[in-house]
This record gives sequence, C-alpha cells and structure tokens, in this order.
Amino acid sequence: MKTLRTILIKEFRQFRRDSFLPRLCVMFPFMIMLIMPLVATMDVRNVNVVVVDNDGKDFSRLLMDKIAASEYLTLADVTHSYDKALRMVEQDEADVIVEINPSKGSMVRSADYPEICVSANSVNGMKGTLGLQYITKVLSSLSSREGWGTNGLGASVRFMFNPTLNYRFFMIPALMVMLVIMLCGFLPALNLVGEKEKGTIEQINVTPIHPVIFTLGKLIPYWIIGLLVITIAIPLAYLVYGLPVAGSLFTLYLASIIFIVFMSSVGVAIANKSQTMQQAMFVMFFFVVVFILMSGLMTPVQSMPQWAQMLTYVIPPRYFIDIMRGTWLRGAGILDQHFLFLALTASAVLACLVAVITYKKQQ
Repeated sequence: MKTLRTILIKEFRQFRRDSFLPRLCVMFPFMIMLIMPLVATMDVRNVNVVVVDNDGKDFSRLLMDKIAASEYLTLADVTHSYDKALRMVEQDEADVIVEINPSKGSMVRSADYPEICVSANSVNGMKGTLGLQYITKVLSSLSSREGWGTNGLGASVRFMFNPTLNYRFFMIPALMVMLVIMLCGFLPALNLVGEKEKGTIEQINVTPIHPVIFTLGKLIPYWIIGLLVITIAIPLAYLVYGLPVAGSLFTLYLASIIFIVFMSSVGVAIANKSQTMQQAMFVMFFFVVVFILMSGLMTPVQSMPQWAQMLTYVIPPRYFIDIMRGTWLRGAGILDQHFLFLALTASAVLACLVAVITYKKQQ
C-alpha cells in the first residue's frame, strides 16, 4: 500500500503540473454535452416543401397552413407549375413536392377533396424518406379531422419513456461512452507511452514494484477523473436539456465505474505494447471507431445486419450504452439489467488481467 500510495502521489503531481490536461478534463464534458446533442442528431427538420396548387379550394389552404405551422416542415413556395417546383428540387431549394389536383372522384370518397401526388428528393435518402412521412402525417391529420376515409375508426398513440421523440434524449446517455473513452482510454495510454519516450519508465523497471501495483498506480487517477466527468455530465443533461435520471444514481455510477475500469485497462494494455505516441494513438483510434460504429451509440443495434448484431456481443460499450439508456430513460435497476452488468464486469476483469500481463519490466 505504501508503494501504491507513492505512485499515486507521483501521478497526481505529474497531472497537476501539466498545463493542458486539467483544463481538458474540465472543458471536455462541457463541450461534449453542450454541442454533440445539438449536432449529432438524426432528427430531420426544415424540410422544404413546395406546393403545386391546381385546385385552389379550402382543402389546399388548410394543407398549406398545416405545413407552414409544422415544426419540421417549411413551406418554401406555392406555384401552379410542376416544372417550376421540379427546378427548385434540382437546385436544392426544395425537398418535397406536393401536387394538388382537382379530384376525379376515383381515389377519394368525396369530390370536395382533391387528388394529391407527393414527390420527395431522395438523393439524401433519410431526408427524403422522413419528409415524405411528415407530409403523410399532415395529410392523415387533415383527413381524420374532416372525416375523409376514417370510417369512424381512430387510434390513440402513446410514446413511452421519450414522449416527444427527441433524438437528443436517445443520444445523451450514450455520450457518456464518448467521454469515458476519450478521457479514460486515451489519457492513460498516452501518459504511459510518454514516459517510455522520455525514458523515465526505465527508473521504474529497475525497482521491485509488482506489475499489479504499477498498473493500479496508472489506472486509479483516471478512474477518479472518469467519475468526476460523469458527475459533471449528469447535472448538465438535466439543466440544459431537461433530462433527469429516471432510475437510481447508484446504478448509473456502478455501470460507469465498471466501464471506466474496462476502458482505462484497454488504454494501459495498448500502451504496454506501443513504443511511440503514434502507435498508441492509431491503435486507440481503431478501437474507438469500432466502439462507436458497432455499439449502438449512433444507430440502433437492431438495424444492423444479423452478423453485425452477433458481433456486437463481444463489444463491451454496447452493454454500457444499454445500461445508461435503460437507467436514464426507463428507470431500470440492476436486477432488470443483470445480464448487461455481468457481461460488462467480465469484460472489465479480462481487460485488467491483460493490462497486468502485458506489462513487462524487461523492455
């Protein structure tokens, strides 16, 4: 314990004397939590709609008013020429064309309603698809209100855990993964490789320090930093976005501690096998890209191909993201997510063993 305490004092002094790292550890969670949920979003807004009105009756005016009042749609123009609307799409001034033609009585119940043709620009497939869905929803809302094709039937839709369908609420818990990876993965790896390049690690290699003590001395400071970062991020999510933690903070912190142990151990293991900063950074970036793309951070795992879904079971960030979202949004507890906790704990233990085994005093 005396040896471990000495190593920890040395690590904290070295961290405090650094002019950059303390500022990074404070500013990074603010930047991630304040900027990333605003820019890394799958919500498609400001879909520009041009209406080709060849009918000119009440339904046309109601439809245009509904489009103009929508949070996601923008009424770009109203014209009587489809060619003009098509040119606007070609010039990227519009995304969806809604053509309103006088009814022939073949597709609708009443002659008071026109025939409608909707065309979407699918160069950007997501924007085109969602724009078409938005327009369809507007038309469905109007038809239900006016009694067009409803046959007296109605439906009540309830969105659980995220009633507003806000994509930021889906992203914010997952951003904890980004914080932990960048601070608790990269920093210990670069710290250890930096000592190799400076030659100071040779002084440790000639001492009788046990590999376990040395590894803990390198990991514990970044465990503390990771917990401080999580502590900063949780109130930021509530104060800025109004997203409180629905479940227990104990569950949230326990999952964070386990993942912090895993990620910092990965960083140390990579540093043990790297001789230069460039080697450590490239290997870490490889793992970061895999973690981001395959863990469900940006897109749901269920939308991946079957072989990719099977592969995600060996990627520990997947379990951490599921725990964070389940605890934060649904209020799930440890027992509700026991498989995720067991898988994440096993990954952390394995990563710690690899970090200890790969440390060799003989360089």
